[in-house]
Amino acid sequence: QAGFAIVGYGKLGGLELGYGSDLDLVFVHDSAGSKTETDGERPLDNAVFFGRLTRRIIHVLTLSTPSGRMYEVDTRLRPSGGSGLLVSSLTALERYQREDAWTWEHQALLRSRAVAGDQTVRDAFEALRRRILVESVHRDSLKQDVSAMRERMRSELSKGTARLFDLKQDPGGIADIEFIVQYLVLEHAREHPELVVYSDNIRQLEALARCTILSGDEARQLSDTYRQYRAIVHRLSLAGEPALVPKAEVADLAARIIAFWESVFE
Repeated sequence: QAGFAIVGYGKLGGLELGYGSDLDLVFVHDSAGSKTETDGERPLDNAVFFGRLTRRIIHVLTLSTPSGRMYEVDTRLRPSGGSGLLVSSLTALERYQREDAWTWEHQALLRSRAVAGDQTVRDAFEALRRRILVESVHRDSLKQDVSAMRERMRSELSKGTARLFDLKQDPGGIADIEFIVQYLVLEHAREHPELVVYSDNIRQLEALARCTILSGDEARQLSDTYRQYRAIVHRLSLAGEPALVPKAEVADLAARIIAFWESVFE
């Protein structure tokens, strides 16, 4: 019978959930199952059945409790975003990733992992993910695409001010480290497929060092700074505060990351 799985993207996919993090989810099914309909007196097409199952899962995950909503669920990273089907077959997902996905969608795929569901479907997704990332159809424009997307995010999402540093979006912050890692992995994955085994930044940095794409000191510097930033964000989130700190507090860390960014992209 056809199987079903849930894929985590973003912080969930990257094993880096924070306090109050959204769940970025993509739902997939195996369209090559031995049956294309459910059993019963009124059979349903697999796509219809899995679509209903997905809506039920989202409903449960977003239930309101006396302590607030359980989770915010975001499904916009599925093929074609908000206009696409809520659940995709693995075949359709792979076709989309090969033929229609933008570079930023391959960056997002790098941060994905199967988190629940039928093991055969989870394994098939992981194999699909590695194939796409290793083959990387955007290599010619990769550096330009990654740099342009990062600049767009800075201009649209940063909440920093003249005095306050946005730990997530300002130059020298968390997103710069993530984009550096994603660019280097996608750029070198064809020659070093072991780079795409993991979905989290820390182990990707370790893999980049093992492949000598980064030196051990460079990888440790990026990893240590990333951990320091994330620890501050966690502390602020617990206090219900935005990810903003006085610029002087992280000036040395930010300057180090900005210099590294410039060495990679300029």
